[in-house]
Amino acid sequence: MQETLGFLGMGVMGAPMTRNLLKAGYPVVVYNRTAAKAQALSADGAQIADTPAEVCRRAGVVLACLFDGAAVEAVVTGPQGLLEAIGPGQVFIDMTTNSPPVSRRLAALLADKGADMLDAPVSGGDVGAIAGTLSIMIGGKPRVFQRCRPILEKLGRRITLIGEEVGAGGFAKLANQIMVAAHLAAMGEALVFGAKAGLDLDKLVDALSGGMANSAVLEGKADKLLRGDFSLGAEVNVHLKDLTYIRGAMDALGISLPLSELLRELFQQAVHAGLGREDHSAIVRLFERSAGVEARR
Repeated sequence: MQETLGFLGMGVMGAPMTRNLLKAGYPVVVYNRTAAKAQALSADGAQIADTPAEVCRRAGVVLACLFDGAAVEAVVTGPQGLLEAIGPGQVFIDMTTNSPPVSRRLAALLADKGADMLDAPVSGGDVGAIAGTLSIMIGGKPRVFQRCRPILEKLGRRITLIGEEVGAGGFAKLANQIMVAAHLAAMGEALVFGAKAGLDLDKLVDALSGGMANSAVLEGKADKLLRGDFSLGAEVNVHLKDLTYIRGAMDALGISLPLSELLRELFQQAVHAGLGREDHSAIVRLFERSAGVEARR
């Protein structure tokens, strides 16, 4: 019998990740602030808990995939949070794209209880979460990583221990988000450029995908973009949150990253334009409005 796991957060990423753990034979106790989202997993075999503390009392390893650092702090330190129940031998795996300083602060609080933490943010979007092919970037003690690796292998294809300190995974994921945001913006501009020039956009995408302009973003997002489908994979709001974490990290590290700052400003404009709840590929709409053309079939 596999050990019982806990999972906090039944959103676009958390729900399919939980289903993959259930399919792998793990008993999973779930919690979500909106209870109906947790109840939806009961048909897949998930056990439902009313609080994060209850999850922790029933599971040796508790995973979370939440919106931001504030949400993670709430389930760890808030009323009926993990700190009220966690103890020696237990592990908290935070798969949220979090601020590394927040992750390190929470790791210290958990260590005071005798528990361990890994920060393990993921890349691959909802498609990767459903397929179990995520890239998982991890910070934490090697012995804790080795204990939890069989669990993580049910969720991802590329699992990398980035560093031995909690927060290393978060810094790696923020680096990832710089590149993803740049690819999204570049794809949007290229397709608007092609549309304004009167090109067949399907042929343009085919040509771009055969050379150095190709990327996972182009392969995964271009078809939906050309259909005008901006249904969620990852929200503009979420990517703006990540770029804001990057801005804070730039200050802490004493560096200037002008492209990252420009990208943050573009995603902020997209939110102000009412695109915050759409897929992050909707950044193209800023360029469409400026050019007076739609990048559509």
